[in-house]
Amino acid sequence: MSINFEKAVGSAERALTYRSQRAEVLSNNIANADTPDFKARDLDFSAVLTDQVKRATPTRFSLQTTNSRHIAANESAAGIYGVGLLYRTPNQPSLDQNTVDQQVEIAKYTENAIHFDAAFTRLNGAFKGLLRVLRGD
Repeated sequence: MSINFEKAVGSAERALTYRSQRAEVLSNNIANADTPDFKARDLDFSAVLTDQVKRATPTRFSLQTTNSRHIAANESAAGIYGVGLLYRTPNQPSLDQNTVDQQVEIAKYTENAIHFDAAFTRLNGAFKGLLRVLRGD
């Protein structure tokens, strides 16, 4: 009998991946708080969820380009993240066109870190459960 790790720990692993990607985006925002014309970005959870559902769907649809100037399906705005990054709307505009509000970014980063810890605890619990099953406890 084989163990399917995707079924056992899949959602917790995907949550960790999403949370680490979001932490990277938010830390980039914090690092560029004083950069003129920098636009704050964030990952959209609903877009990530839609992307995960599409990946789980057994039949995949592919886009066909009819003109050489069409944008290829694999060239998205997200690039490395696989889902669309959103621009954050600032609460108060700045003179240098930077949309990073450092207090908001730190609060979002802290909230994301708490969710990361929860997902990690869930993943750790799943592995402990698998170990108990393997040991026969």
